[in-house]
This record gives sequence, structure tokens and C-alpha cells, in this order.
Amino acid sequence: QVQLVESGGGLVQPGGSLRLSCALSGSIFSLYNMGWYRQAPGKQRELVAVITSGSSTNYADSVTGRFTISRDNAKKTVYLQMNSLKPEDTAIYYCNAVRTATALNYWGQGTQVTVSS
Repeated sequence: QVQLVESGGGLVQPGGSLRLSCALSGSIFSLYNMGWYRQAPGKQRELVAVITSGSSTNYADSVTGRFTISRDNAKKTVYLQMNSLKPEDTAIYYCNAVRTATALNYWGQGTQVTVSS
């Protein structure tokens, strides 16, 4: 059974940085496209960044140049480095895994990121 466990959220001041991690267990990590999504109160869940099994990346316009997604296949972990954080980045951040060439789709439990002075 595939499980995703996120960590690294917290409270940070505007302009600060955080790094989120998401560890996958129960399957072969390198077969998955990985993504980070976020959901702010009263808003729909939105894509933040994705990284394919081949390590191609894509970002939401709102985070381009500030956030970096990366993956370590040996550690079965995807990361989201978040710099120059803004109050509007406040949300619950969710890790997502999609098995390539299938409809298999998994979500983590979410980790809270709060940007506030």
C-alpha cells in the first residue's frame, strides 16, 4: 500500500524559507510523477509544482523563481524548497504521487505552512 508522509511545515516570517519533504513507501518511487499542491482556507486546492519520473519540472506562476521542487530516488523523497515566502503562501501543502502510465493517484495527509509576522 502506497503511503506519503509529509514533513517540514511550520510558521515562518515573510521573506523566510522552509523546506517540505514527502517520503513515499510501499512502491517504487522512481515510477511516480510527484507533485506539491496547496489549499488555503476557503479556496480550492491548487498545483504548486510537479516533477516527473524523469525529473522534468513545472511550477505555478505564483511560485516560479521562489520555489524549487526536487527528488531523491534513493531516499524515495520529494522536496519543495520555498524561499521568499509571502503571507499568500499560507496553506496546507499536500504531496501527490501519480504512477506513470496509470490512473493510480495518492495523496499525503498535508502539512501546514503559515507565513506571518
